[in-house]
Amino acid sequence: MTPYARRGVHGQTVEALARRILGGRIPEGATLDLVALRSELDVSLTALRESLKVLAAKGMIDARQKRGTFVRSRADWNLLDADVLRWRFEGADGNGRDQALLHDLAEMRAIVEPAAVRLAAARRTDADLAALDAALAAMAERDAGPARAVDADLAFHRALLAATHNELLERMRAVLESGLAHRDRIVHSSPHSGDPVPAHRAVLDAVRDRDPDAAEAAMRALLDQAHRDQRRVGDVTHVSDVSDVSDVSDVTDVGDSDDTERLSG
Repeated sequence: MTPYARRGVHGQTVEALARRILGGRIPEGATLDLVALRSELDVSLTALRESLKVLAAKGMIDARQKRGTFVRSRADWNLLDADVLRWRFEGADGNGRDQALLHDLAEMRAIVEPAAVRLAAARRTDADLAALDAALAAMAERDAGPARAVDADLAFHRALLAATHNELLERMRAVLESGLAHRDRIVHSSPHSGDPVPAHRAVLDAVRDRDPDAAEAAMRALLDQAHRDQRRVGDVTHVSDVSDVSDVSDVTDVGDSDDTERLSG
């Protein structure tokens, strides 16, 4: 689903309501008092209803006769929606739920990216390599600033997914990018970030050589480095509680990987 336009009264109203629901201020099952919300948010009833349509499309709310508009069960929310992910990360405050989200994302990345890079190594085209080369070059620009570094990291991982030439894997970028952007901002705010270029270059070299085994190994090494960097920054602390150190470390890195990668390596 295409992200909605965030600007204006409509966008501000959508975000205000979404954050309240995601943060638990409006709990699951709660019936919304539209009159009160209209007054509190200082918006027209039309604007409020249009905003509610956006949240309904994301599975967060519904409306029924005699019950009114209510918050649906969390199990119905589209947690993979790009906007929902962004709201959750932007509202992160370091609490348990935030850490659980980061860990879930890390596990997902640890599963997806090593497998995806194997496909990329087997299927990449010259155009794919050009996109990866451009992203790596941008990553190497030391004076570009944090924002450009984040963009370069996202571009690299986006290009890797595109190089799989699997439409469903390519669509995973919306999920991965939300987590990577959040992680990157955290790591970039730390003075302990390392050089992300060598680890990313190793991945690209293996893809260029059409070597799936080397590509997977390089990706796992990149995620492992990201994990170490993130631990140094002190952001993801709950990871140490995970029993399966080998695979979950890749996972944790994953969530932190790109972020840390670019920021750290």
